[in-house]
Amino acid sequence: MKKLFLLLCFTSFGVVAQNETVSFTKQSDKVDVVIGGKYFTSYFFPGEAKLKKAVLFPILTASGSTITRGYPMAPRAGERVDHPHHVGMWLNYEDVNGFDYWNNSNNIVSSLKSHKMGTIKHEKIVSTKAGKVGKLEVTASWVDDDGKGKKVLDESTTYIFSGSKDLRIIDRITTLIAVSDVVTFKDVKDGMFAIRVARQLEIPSNKPDVFTDTHGIETKVPVMDNTGVNGNYVSSEGIQGEAVWSTRAKWMNLTGELDKHTVNVAILDHPANVSYPSYWHARGYGLFAVNPLGVKVFSNGKSELNYTLKKGEKLTFRYRTIIADRGLGKDELDQAQAKFAQEVK
Repeated sequence: MKKLFLLLCFTSFGVVAQNETVSFTKQSDKVDVVIGGKYFTSYFFPGEAKLKKAVLFPILTASGSTITRGYPMAPRAGERVDHPHHVGMWLNYEDVNGFDYWNNSNNIVSSLKSHKMGTIKHEKIVSTKAGKVGKLEVTASWVDDDGKGKKVLDESTTYIFSGSKDLRIIDRITTLIAVSDVVTFKDVKDGMFAIRVARQLEIPSNKPDVFTDTHGIETKVPVMDNTGVNGNYVSSEGIQGEAVWSTRAKWMNLTGELDKHTVNVAILDHPANVSYPSYWHARGYGLFAVNPLGVKVFSNGKSELNYTLKKGEKLTFRYRTIIADRGLGKDELDQAQAKFAQEVK
């Protein structure tokens, strides 16, 4: 069913229906994903001493342009060096039973070491399946007390990869199962599915910013040279730029130019996800995130969620990311989101 959907999706985007072959190469700390003979991304799990979660990093377009920021794993000249926990593409959350799984990083300043952090430990590569549609299945554990305490959640994630001459598509389907008697996702700002994009895809800004999370942690984002910086968000509801932050949308598209050609990165929400259509935690400085469990801050206190699981209960998140070496219009993205909703349950 999923394979059929992906073939139809490529047809609707005006490219050949035949997908390029996806293959995998396993290494000690990563699984490389190759599409049509070209490196695309890696499922990267270097261990908690280097990174407090597994991520997809880096991520390239079909033409070979890198859409993700390099810092802190592979810094590049001219990049921002804020938010060292923003690496590649990931899924985690700021407050689970009082522990912060979002902000945890080995690069945090010493004054924050008393902050209650959680760690998401990669457990196992369950399976890989190559072909016109590639599938990678993995498991992980959400462990409190910076990975030294008790397991709170079991995670089972399936990545589905596909591509054509100018498109790359990633489905991430993650199921979290409560291990603790009660697991509460406190209604907070920082979460949940996210990409930290390359400097060129940021929105140009001429002012500094200071961002403070619910625990009082401040991150300063300074003014930088905007040469070559040309990103812009466009939502399914027609909202653009910095104004998309805290709005709800079925999909969000980041448009820009990278390596002298148009690049679009679109994230699609799914009707079966909590709080659909979700609030978007998309910032001009390069954080591109959707947060289905944060409602209070985005609604200015009008609503509050505090989602809770009892032991053994499950919660599934479904997201599709489309990476294109060209523009993606509203009609195309509306069609793609509708097909995603129909074919992935």
